[in-house]
Amino acid sequence: MDIKHLQYFIEVANFNSFTRAADHLFITQPTISKMIKNLETELGVELFDRSRKQLILTDAGRVVLDQAKLIDKAFHNLETEMDNLLGLKKGHIRIGLPPIIDASFFPRILSRFHQDYPNITFQLVEDGSKKIEESVQNDLIDIGVIVLPTNNALFHHFAFLEEDINLIVHPSHPHACGEEIDLADLENESFILFNKDYVLRDLIISSCNEAGFSPHIVTESSRWDFIEEMVYCKLGVALLPESLCRHDERVKTIRVRNPSISWNLGFIWSKDHYLSYAAKEWLKYTREALSHK
Repeated sequence: MDIKHLQYFIEVANFNSFTRAADHLFITQPTISKMIKNLETELGVELFDRSRKQLILTDAGRVVLDQAKLIDKAFHNLETEMDNLLGLKKGHIRIGLPPIIDASFFPRILSRFHQDYPNITFQLVEDGSKKIEESVQNDLIDIGVIVLPTNNALFHHFAFLEEDINLIVHPSHPHACGEEIDLADLENESFILFNKDYVLRDLIISSCNEAGFSPHIVTESSRWDFIEEMVYCKLGVALLPESLCRHDERVKTIRVRNPSISWNLGFIWSKDHYLSYAAKEWLKYTREALSHK
């Protein structure tokens, strides 16, 4: 038995299919079937009930799966430690980014980091803050950018950006002639918000409630550029971070007051999961770059 036997077994259990697991691993179905059969022979048990239409784990299979996952995680940690010993000659960093931030600075930092560490690769995952927190907690990504605050019992974090949330309207909108507006004056407007995966949505709704009304939501989206386009098409008004409001000159930006709304962005990483040396170096590098910015 070697680690590949266990890793292939985990994939078959995840997909409930030899064929789909083989496709995911880019190997042939007979190869993975043979590996699982060899594992069953060595352990002296059947891991899957093959008599049914859908492949399911036997009782022994469930026990082996639990232990196989622990062994696979330990092996992953061993590989990470070896990366550390190699002095960042190689590595892989998984980063979660909300698509509602102005990420123009991010590629520049990635580029400079890549010049110093050319063999470190990145996986960038775009999602809302809520899902990014879940992914960091479940060890699906190493580092995430979210809207703070976060759960300090689960995550380390540092903040890097605070900015106001502004109103955008079509230039023909009655409020377009002003430079500032009280939030309460938007009570009768139709709002275009981000969907429920985004903390900014909760922040906007709670701020409207504080101003004495519940916003009428005409539609939702996960893309800030699509929201700006819908505002331009007169579908409603929207509240966006100041940095995003500068991207589309076809809409009018207005400051919001009484109450003003702001958000605070930060990086988070888990207190419970091992963080590779490459990921630690990325955090250090990014913190320094952003502090200079």
